[in-house]
Amino acid sequence: MPRATNNPATRRRKNKVFKAAKGYIGRRGTLIRAATETVEKGWARSFGDRRKKKGLYRSIWVVRINAAAREHGLSYSRFISGLKQQGIALDRRQLAELAVNDPQGFEHLTNIVKAA
Repeated sequence: MPRATNNPATRRRKNKVFKAAKGYIGRRGTLIRAATETVEKGWARSFGDRRKKKGLYRSIWVVRINAAAREHGLSYSRFISGLKQQGIALDRRQLAELAVNDPQGFEHLTNIVKAA
């Protein structure tokens, strides 16, 4: 009896890999072994990078807050420390949003921190 190579489950698995490898150049998009390796590596990297993204956004927010605070004569660390002492509970995302889109509101916060 000849060997059957068109098992529906095998075909589905290969099609899933090839669909994910669409647009890859050369063997990576046409041969199942190379495509599987590349697709799985891509999935692993995207998993890790989704977690890295959180830290990257936080560092962007810190840079924006620091720049805005220094315009008003405060360092980032003194500004954040002053906010905590005053009991102002704004996270860095909200502070960065204020610094970019509402400079008067951010200036009001810096004045509160300076008065403390």
